[in-house]
Amino acid sequence: MYKLIELQTGVCSAQGFFADGISAGLKSNNAEDMAFIYSQIECEVASVFTTNKMTAAPIRHFRAKGEFKTNFILINAKNANAMTGKVGIEDIDTILTTLPKVVINPVMSSTGVIGVRLPQEKIIKGAKLFDLTKKEPNAAAKAIMTTDSFSKQKAFKVELEDGSTFSIGAMAKGAGMINPAMATMLCFITTDADVSKVEMQEILDEVTITTFNAASVDGDTSTNDTVMLLSNKVSGAYNRDGFKEALTKIMLFLAREMVRDGEGATKLVTYKVTGATNDADAEVVAKALSNSLLVKTALYGEDPNWGRIASTVGASGVEANEETLSISFNSLCVYDTGKLLFDETMEVEASKIMKLDTFSISCDLGLGEGKFTSFGCDLGYEYVKINADYRT
Repeated sequence: MYKLIELQTGVCSAQGFFADGISAGLKSNNAEDMAFIYSQIECEVASVFTTNKMTAAPIRHFRAKGEFKTNFILINAKNANAMTGKVGIEDIDTILTTLPKVVINPVMSSTGVIGVRLPQEKIIKGAKLFDLTKKEPNAAAKAIMTTDSFSKQKAFKVELEDGSTFSIGAMAKGAGMINPAMATMLCFITTDADVSKVEMQEILDEVTITTFNAASVDGDTSTNDTVMLLSNKVSGAYNRDGFKEALTKIMLFLAREMVRDGEGATKLVTYKVTGATNDADAEVVAKALSNSLLVKTALYGEDPNWGRIASTVGASGVEANEETLSISFNSLCVYDTGKLLFDETMEVEASKIMKLDTFSISCDLGLGEGKFTSFGCDLGYEYVKINADYRT
């Protein structure tokens, strides 16, 4: 047995981890734009990256290392270092060689504009401002933001029956270009749990499926999407169930926060698909709903147009039948196995639900036991404005 205790100290929650954010002049108005995560002890690293074939230089640099341990992550905003070819890798090597000697096998992560080389001098000068004794998780989380309107953090302590404890903490960024496998998102998770690299990777892979890979803002998959999970094992404690539950809660919270912070978004919608022939079919339908532009614009207009839901289910390519399909907004069933229920009274009630900031749309295909839940948001004018002016 174990219990989870929520903490407010983000990536600095686990023993031996330090973090901070500084301004290196990459963003305007002297805003924080560079962050570090440092452990006094080398860490095992588990990771999940984008499926975009145009993989950014930081990910290619990471993968080229093979099996390794690290105690330092350098993160910059405003520049993705993507589509920069061999010089993008060389720029990373140059920057990392300037870090203090206490840094072992450092890795770099970047987010921002694609197709522009890193401003080496600014980043090297900025890294010299890092104080590796600082525990400033809020500053670090703020520094990695791009179009985010708020920072995203979550942490838990896991207390075991014998009184031993371990902690897991995380920070993430992401608000647009979100359609994971994965998204324009970075997530860094630290733990002092005494977990093996193999088991840590297994759990991370499993949890990613129903958290970050279930989230969509706009249906676009980025070049830089990264999740890194670092363990320095200093607690000496571990429980697989407790570790997995804490990690799931953290990643699910962060995934939903990224969707809630979707560029220009006003609504966070949970798509619960059940009754599919299998889980894979349910996942296809759930993601089709969260990515549909027609569904997203109906959400923005607060229009309870359940016909768009039904059409998207049918267009998803999986087995579906109008005689077995049911659709509900929260607990309000608007279509039930071929029966037209939607009258003026029901439209009033459905419209009330559509005006909420957060609600669910459920689709029971009535064909089997398959199920999957995804997360999405609406799409409005502000999204177009943000992305039309992204580089200016």
